[in-house]
Amino acid sequence: MRHSYKLGDQIIRQGEWPNGVFIIREGQATVELAESSSRATLARLGPGDICGEISFLEQGKATAAVIASEEQVEVDEIGSRELRAMFEAFPGLASRFYLSLAVLLAQRLKETSKELAHEISLHDRRDK
Repeated sequence: MRHSYKLGDQIIRQGEWPNGVFIIREGQATVELAESSSRATLARLGPGDICGEISFLEQGKATAAVIASEEQVEVDEIGSRELRAMFEAFPGLASRFYLSLAVLLAQRLKETSKELAHEISLHDRRDK
């Protein structure tokens, strides 16, 4: 199902149960983590990027918010039930999907680790 969002709209709300996984088709979005008094931007997403995969894998609540960062953002939503039904009908699809998610999550972990190392380096230089 295709959804349209405007700048500032929440595609996924942190702490809520998303209905499935989402694919950004047009526009940009940010992945943000809400702390008690502020928000931290964890990632920027664009066309072809997927979000909601952690909640799908864990069958749990969203660990971060995904927010439209442009005036017009188009997103395809694939419902969890529909996705799992497709996996039952086409087992080969499931293995390819989970492999793709593993590669995606590995890439994101590498990027996050690189950014964290950079931040630690900056912090260490300031302390000297």
